[in-house]
Amino acid sequence: MAPIRTSWTRLIRFVAAETSCVHIGEPVDANLDIGLAYNERRTIEAREIVGSALDPSSQVSNSILTVKELLAPLERDEVKLVRCLGLNYSDHAAEANMAKPAAPVLFYKPKTTLIGPEAIITVPKAAQPVNKHLPDYEVELTVVIGKPAKDVSEKDALDYVLGYVAGNDTSFRFHQLSVSQWGFSKALVHNSTPIGPVLVAAKAIPDPQVLPLKTFVNGEKLQDGSTACGVGFVKKPPIFLKHGDDVRVWIGAGMGTLINTVVEEGKGKSGLQVKL
Repeated sequence: MAPIRTSWTRLIRFVAAETSCVHIGEPVDANLDIGLAYNERRTIEAREIVGSALDPSSQVSNSILTVKELLAPLERDEVKLVRCLGLNYSDHAAEANMAKPAAPVLFYKPKTTLIGPEAIITVPKAAQPVNKHLPDYEVELTVVIGKPAKDVSEKDALDYVLGYVAGNDTSFRFHQLSVSQWGFSKALVHNSTPIGPVLVAAKAIPDPQVLPLKTFVNGEKLQDGSTACGVGFVKKPPIFLKHGDDVRVWIGAGMGTLINTVVEEGKGKSGLQVKL
């Protein structure tokens, strides 16, 4: 099976200032950290991509549009389902004081959990008070599968990858550690799992195992490496997300910075809304 090849290298989804409609495009500046630039209200220009993000035959045009509102690179209806792998790094399992699993630990997130850059990470009342329920950050390399796959060998696995995007696997640790099934703690509420801002084509990342990953909460660097080490609930004392926190995850190779704000349900936050 041949690898997936796209005409674009970095893809963003956005509302254009020129049309007030949703488009996909490739940033004109190949080195620009899109999430950081958007947060700082800098001008972002993109060459419109004609077609769908999931269609490798989609073509980059010469039409240049200006980003008015930055969205997640994929719509929820394009995602369908989020399949997740837990304890997939041995050092992460060790820091969490959990045994290395004999078989993959799988869990799912419904598409309703997904949000985009600058959107609210919601902490529902069912997960409050936060010092008990321990809402947690976790930078994740998110893999977008680009074609149907079944009985794929390890050797051929990357041929099915369309691209990669940064994600923040928000968890509610009290619920996760209380039961054997992780689904409730990982998908407790809508609008809790940010992805974005840039989908980077697989052709640009020959070895996804060595990508640098970082997480910052209110400017403090809490994760820094190529695995998921450094999550909040294992720290002494534990660190947990709370109302008003600024959470930023960053992955190299052009994915850039994904920025979101935490809001505890019932406390309100004027001017913020879900962005897909």
